[in-house]
Amino acid sequence: MTNVIDQEGSRPPVPARHPVVRAAHGDDRIDEYAWLRNRDDPAVLAHLEAENAWTETALAHVGPLRERLYTEMVGRVQQTDAGAPVRHGPYVYYTRTVEGSQYAVHCRHPRHGGEEHVLLDENVVAGDRGYFHLGDAEVSPDHLTLAYTVDFTGGERYTLRLRSLATGDDLPDVLEEVSYSLAWASDSTFVFYTRPDAAMRPWQVWRHQLGAANDTDTLVLQEDDERFFASVARTRSGAYIVVSLNSQITSEAHLLRADDPVAAPSIIEPRRQGIEYAVDHHTDRLFIVTNDEALNFRLVAAPVATPGRDHWVELIPHREDVKLESLDLFARHVVLFERIDGLRRINIMRLSDGESHVIDHPESVYAASPGPNPEWDTDTLRFEYTSLVTPRSAVDYGMESRERTIAKQETVLGGYDRDRYVTGRLWATASDGTRVPISYVHRRDTALDGTAPALLYGYGSYEICIDPTFNSDRLSLLDRGFIYAIAHIRGGGELGRRWYEDGKLLRKRNTFTDFCACADHLVEQRFTSHPRLAIRGGSAGGLLMGAVVNLRPDVAAAVVAQVPFVDCLTTMFDPDLPLTVGEYEEWGNPEDAASYAYMRSYSPYDNVVPGRHPALLVTAGLNDPRVGYWEPAKWVARLREGADGEAPILLKTELGAGHGGASGRYDAWRDEALVLAFIIDNVAARGGASAPPAGGEDAS
Repeated sequence: MTNVIDQEGSRPPVPARHPVVRAAHGDDRIDEYAWLRNRDDPAVLAHLEAENAWTETALAHVGPLRERLYTEMVGRVQQTDAGAPVRHGPYVYYTRTVEGSQYAVHCRHPRHGGEEHVLLDENVVAGDRGYFHLGDAEVSPDHLTLAYTVDFTGGERYTLRLRSLATGDDLPDVLEEVSYSLAWASDSTFVFYTRPDAAMRPWQVWRHQLGAANDTDTLVLQEDDERFFASVARTRSGAYIVVSLNSQITSEAHLLRADDPVAAPSIIEPRRQGIEYAVDHHTDRLFIVTNDEALNFRLVAAPVATPGRDHWVELIPHREDVKLESLDLFARHVVLFERIDGLRRINIMRLSDGESHVIDHPESVYAASPGPNPEWDTDTLRFEYTSLVTPRSAVDYGMESRERTIAKQETVLGGYDRDRYVTGRLWATASDGTRVPISYVHRRDTALDGTAPALLYGYGSYEICIDPTFNSDRLSLLDRGFIYAIAHIRGGGELGRRWYEDGKLLRKRNTFTDFCACADHLVEQRFTSHPRLAIRGGSAGGLLMGAVVNLRPDVAAAVVAQVPFVDCLTTMFDPDLPLTVGEYEEWGNPEDAASYAYMRSYSPYDNVVPGRHPALLVTAGLNDPRVGYWEPAKWVARLREGADGEAPILLKTELGAGHGGASGRYDAWRDEALVLAFIIDNVAARGGASAPPAGGEDAS
């Protein structure tokens, strides 16, 4: 039974503050919880700590279940293990894990055999810190130096360090306040990196020379348009450094020779609003994936000497039913990663004659993604393959022989048998008649008569595709009779660029109604019932959860909203917050009256509906630079104001982490055990008991 805590008598009190009135376009909005944004106010931290304590109290009765789930999850993992080896120059590189250690160890050994050499032990670098994240790690072309970035707070402002791989010692070079992406020059002496501005936007590309003082670093390029993010990368050929400048819908790239790192970069094609392109190099040509005159993108090539649009030659034209996502270039092949019917396929084209073929996969619903491929002169492609029932596999594919070899498959302990599970695809019909795909998995012996509990996951933003991948943690639900499903809703990129455009800006509501249609379809097909359904999403998917709770509070019994972007209107009004200006092309600029009115109509925090709500577990990160911790904190407070019923509304804030939550793998398993225990407990309480777990133990 669920231990229901009285909402008024036991929840942490919210200290009174003067409400903030925000007026825009004739609409006066009262924000009585705006004070929670002031992290320097001692009352704010006290409030978050009280919320954490209350969440622990509210879930104390599922303590044994949480421990059981944690034990199950850890018990399925080969804790001391090594990843698939990757050949690169004279070495074979790989990562491994050690039982009891939170983080990975990065290693190599000589290509033709020899002793292991530890390049970087993340556990040693992390020390006893509560949070650690390795950002980028790039070995120099001569394999003598490692450039790597670390974050100890979750705030995503990294420190760049350089390590001698001959001695294993870090060099004196230390650069603070760097952002994502690194690239080495050919001489292994210069390294390129990016710096963020005050709003966390990587806006500058810098060049550092090994052993030189930091104040001698050279600014290579600065992007002043606040919509654009800068990144730097080396082409797969190794011949060039590409500086990319990207907004949500527009891009521009600059090129410089990797063997002439002190030269100024030259522009490839000047930016044009709404036109995107990505560049790689082969011999005397650039290969360019672009949406110029191609909604779903096309492939063109241009001479390195004259790379502008006037010299583009089309290699693969636009296709209405196929989205060209990206490519990998090799000495003799180009590998095209394409999206069709909601799935990614891999298309191999031989450069000498243009002959192509698509790699066959053994399942109809799967996920295939690019793997690490540092070697240029090879006919072997490394890609990663998985499905909702197939553990993650590193696959080596002969691009000429068409032979498929599994280099490494994730080990699942405890007698996992994929034949005990069923995966497939359904198609829901949205309110406007659009067909929306749903991927699902369940045990073969689960009854499809409407009595099974289910968890439906959704995201639906930024053209991100939520592919049907394996997760051994999920077995703890499936073996308790749950069905797991993914709603591939508009706003994502599963069905091409149009699918994305139909779920953003002034069409964002399609994301929410698509998700509700998917939930309803699972019920109509007797996979589950609404009282037995839980739903889950994070970040922009957390906004989805908030919008669905307002739109259809009866859609599910339980909701997990992780770092949810629920106060989107207030955030988008503040250009000083991290990343806000760059988001205008995704959500709209509320200074525009039409965008304001539309965003105002769905913003979860601004549209909380008093009455009965599902049980909610909401998470936040105090150091989160992407979604301020105050958004979920404010939303929970407002939800409780008008809550009618006994369903708990809980907030859990990571006080030493950011957007991604706990960084160590054991800590992450404990957090996931909490989430799954909450789901199992509340679906059982409000929808009828779920099937017992393996071994016949009581689910609660």
